[in-house]
Amino acid sequence: MTSFDNLNEILEKQKKAHLRDGPLSVETRKDWIDRCIALLIKYQNEIAEAISEDFGHRSTESSLLADVAGSIGSLKSAKKNIKKWVKPEKRKVTPSILGLLGAKLRLEHQPLGTVGVISPWNFPVTLTFGPLGSIFAAGNRAMIKPSEFTPKTSELMKKMFEEAFSDEEVAVFTGGPDLGEAFSLLPFDHLLFTGATSIAKHVMRAASENLVPVTLELGGKSPVIISKKANFDVSVNRVMAGKTMNAGQICLAPDYVFIPKDKKEDFIAQSKKIVTEMFPSIKDNPDYTSVINQRHYDRLQGYVEEAKEKGFEVIEINPSNEDFNQQAHHKIPPTLIVDPDDSLAVMQEEVFGPILSVKTYENIEDTIDYINSKDRPLGLYYFGDDKKEMQGVLENTTSGGVTINDVVFHVGQDNAPFGGVGPSGTGSYHGIEGFKNFSHTKTIYTQSRFDALFNLFRPPYGSKAQSAIKSQIKA
Repeated sequence: MTSFDNLNEILEKQKKAHLRDGPLSVETRKDWIDRCIALLIKYQNEIAEAISEDFGHRSTESSLLADVAGSIGSLKSAKKNIKKWVKPEKRKVTPSILGLLGAKLRLEHQPLGTVGVISPWNFPVTLTFGPLGSIFAAGNRAMIKPSEFTPKTSELMKKMFEEAFSDEEVAVFTGGPDLGEAFSLLPFDHLLFTGATSIAKHVMRAASENLVPVTLELGGKSPVIISKKANFDVSVNRVMAGKTMNAGQICLAPDYVFIPKDKKEDFIAQSKKIVTEMFPSIKDNPDYTSVINQRHYDRLQGYVEEAKEKGFEVIEINPSNEDFNQQAHHKIPPTLIVDPDDSLAVMQEEVFGPILSVKTYENIEDTIDYINSKDRPLGLYYFGDDKKEMQGVLENTTSGGVTINDVVFHVGQDNAPFGGVGPSGTGSYHGIEGFKNFSHTKTIYTQSRFDALFNLFRPPYGSKAQSAIKSQIKA
């Protein structure tokens, strides 16, 4: 069991190492990233096994793709760009006369020191290792608190990091909510939290005790709009593939979908067709993921039961008519709730499971108005090729990111920032924006040697000073 004193001790150790060693060289930053990649390759099978045990069941291929390959991709992208990102940026001096007289202005990106990382359970490895690309590229050390919901994976990651890093470089702490609370209260130089919005409020409040800057990667209710002019069957296929990935336990999973009013039955039929093709059976299918635990299983079942009790159409897509009351784990078949209203909990809370609400529309403006009446989501998805309509959706909605003609894929773009807005998050990582997010951008101004100019603006003021000031106060 980790004590609060031990947390403080390791943080102090890392901060002293940061001051002792100075800014890490580009070679050291690359080396740390290479160590992470080597660990992921070495332990890939153990990672897949540990995640599956923690979930009850998760596909080996899903874990290798999302948690192992996904992490390696993010790390490689950061490593490739470090040398370019660390270069000072030249900026124009204002007013321009100072530049003509030899004044100079540049920005330098300075490592912060130690970044705390609180990672979640849904993609426990990639949401731990992935951000380290940005964190290490910026020259920082890290302390990591992985989720207690995936204890085997968390302990495996602790073992992996201890094998390749000293605790001056990276340290992992496993434990429950009490440890998480203590971890959030530490005076880090930056804190990254990935998880639920409800927990983020507590994390942000704790971090404020030491004025620790935070990056919050949250979630929310990511909407889908299928245009009247979209390739309908392809759109439905991609929505359902995204919704069933990890059994919908993705911060970017499509939460509800808008379809043209006359396409409701077509959507239901095509959803059944594509799910049956992907998962002819579900209960014992190695490709279909379990819900993480009993609490989340009960929460999701509660959404479905409430919709049924209030008379809404609920469609369970169960190709082999299996009995899910008798199962070793917590699998829930893909479930559609048709034309729900906002009185349902499923329309008020982030679903984070294989339940998709299906709403119909007549005018595209109605979908925009509805989306804008809710919290700004982490992702928004538009299917269609009408450029004017598409631009209208993009310009008149605000979300963390957008994928057009598919779902979720924008998070895989390692050369572009990933993050939310408002209740779906603050700050970002990936790309140069991630590097800057975990750096201090320091402004460095070098004054001109020509002192005569500045005498104008020193007492005693005269007519020349008044004329010079007047020249600056104009449109």
